[in-house]
Parts: sequence; structure tokens; C-alpha cells
Amino acid sequence: MCDELTEKDNEIFARAGGQINRRDFSKLGTAATFAAMFPLTACGAENGDVSVSETEVNVKMAEGISDSYFVHPTKGKHPAILMWPDIKGLRPTFKAMGKRLAMAGYAVLVVNPFYRDAKAPVAGNSPDFSEPNTRKLLVGMFSKLTQSASMSDANDYIKFLDAQSAVDTTRKIGTAGYCMGGTLIMQTAAAVPERVRAAASFHGYGLVRDTEESPHLLIPQSKAHVLHAIAQNDDEQQPEAKTILAEAYQDANIPAEIEVYKDTLHGWCSLDSKVYNEAQAEKAWGRMLVLFEGALG
Repeated sequence: MCDELTEKDNEIFARAGGQINRRDFSKLGTAATFAAMFPLTACGAENGDVSVSETEVNVKMAEGISDSYFVHPTKGKHPAILMWPDIKGLRPTFKAMGKRLAMAGYAVLVVNPFYRDAKAPVAGNSPDFSEPNTRKLLVGMFSKLTQSASMSDANDYIKFLDAQSAVDTTRKIGTAGYCMGGTLIMQTAAAVPERVRAAASFHGYGLVRDTEESPHLLIPQSKAHVLHAIAQNDDEQQPEAKTILAEAYQDANIPAEIEVYKDTLHGWCSLDSKVYNEAQAEKAWGRMLVLFEGALG
């Protein structure tokens, strides 16, 4: 989970010589730069040399305008993906991840979940969650993403996607989320079950809670096949969560792949994270592609 305990783990990892340090990714300012760092076989080569079109878009929401990033193959119509970034928000690394997914044949909307408070990037291109003022800012924004607000947002984002000429509305929609986005993909799947048929969560935060609005309680309202890629230190904090999720999906007769990824720390799938784990991130990305290919029709 994205909290002070996991941040301590991440700091220890960085001091011990983590794969990417602050000096490495503080130099990275554009989606193109991040995209260039992905392994060749996992970027454009996933679906051949695919040309994509990318646009900064303003999505009309019930509570304002969400400045977001829309990217899709230049030619044809494609299944849509709604991508929720982690708690650090929409920034160059997530634009690169959206672009990479578009290269695999999807029309991808990467959103600014904090549009109610500020335009992206809400804390700069390379925010440091371990910095107290940054963490206070981001946690404050996150606290406004109630279940009701997030499900309303999901409806609006999907309406936007379905209105785009690059989107094949005869096919179902997928969603992917990182950190807090793990909660948001579950809320998305429950908010628009007739459209969302695949949901992927990476080091998801707070999926099982002791509250009436715990995301796992929404599972019976969903029809989405799911992937939950869990960080090892998140699992160590809440080992029972994976079992509760698995039982809930089984009871709802929903296909679910739930796996704890060995030797990973919370945040390992984001390229600009100090705990980025390339091998395990690539494995998780590949499992997401398999999910989308199989579930979106």
C-alpha cells in the first residue's frame, strides 16, 4: 500500500542501489524519453511498427473538466482502455505507458484523477512521495476520490471514449490502474458493467478494507475479468487480502488472476519509481495484454 511503511521499504531499496535512482529519472521530462527506456520487444514491437496519434484532451465531467491524454493507433478502430495512474498522478511516465499500450492496438485514455484540484502534473513531472509536503498534497487530493466520485468519473470517462472515432464500440472496454488505481479499476468495473470487461491492477492500494465501501464488496456488481499483480511488501502487510479477493471473485463466478510478484516493492511497475523492477514489471505488463486480448472480444 502507498503509505509511510512502504515508503520506508522503498527508501531502503534506493539506498542499497535500486535499479533507478532519483538522479536517473529526475532528468526524464517527456513521454518520448520514458518510452525510449522500455525494452524494444515490449514497446512498439508488441504489435509491429504501429503508428499512433496522441492528443491532450479535456474531458467534460460532472464536476468539472479533466485534462487527460488520449492516444491510439493512427488507423482503424480499436478497443478502449481507461488507465488510472498511481497517487502521483498523470505525468510523463504514464503518458509513455499509455502510448506503449496504444502501440499494442488499443485506444487509451490516461486520466488526471485529481482534476478537481489542479491540472496535471499536479505535483510536477517527477514527484517524490517520500517528501512530506508532496505526500500531504497528494493524499489530500486522493481523499476526495470517494467511491461515489470515482464511479461518476468512470462513467464520464467511458462516455468520452465511446464518442471517439478511434474506439470500436462493438468491443468491450478494459481498465488498468496503479497504486490507488487498483481501487479505481474495481469501481470502474462496477460503475459501468455493461461496457467494462477487463480490469488490471498493479500494486493496488486498499482493495480490501474494513468499511462498507471496500472495493472488494463491489465485485458482485462487475462483469470484468481481472488481474491483480500484488507487490510482495503489500502482501506482507495484508496477507489475507489476496484470499478475500479470490473468494469474492469465485463467488461471483468472475475469472481472476491474483499473484504476489516475488521481490517487488509497492510501485515496482512505474518506470519513474525508485523501486522499478523491470523483469517483474514486464511480466505483469504481459499478463495485462493477455487479459485484454482474451476478454475484450
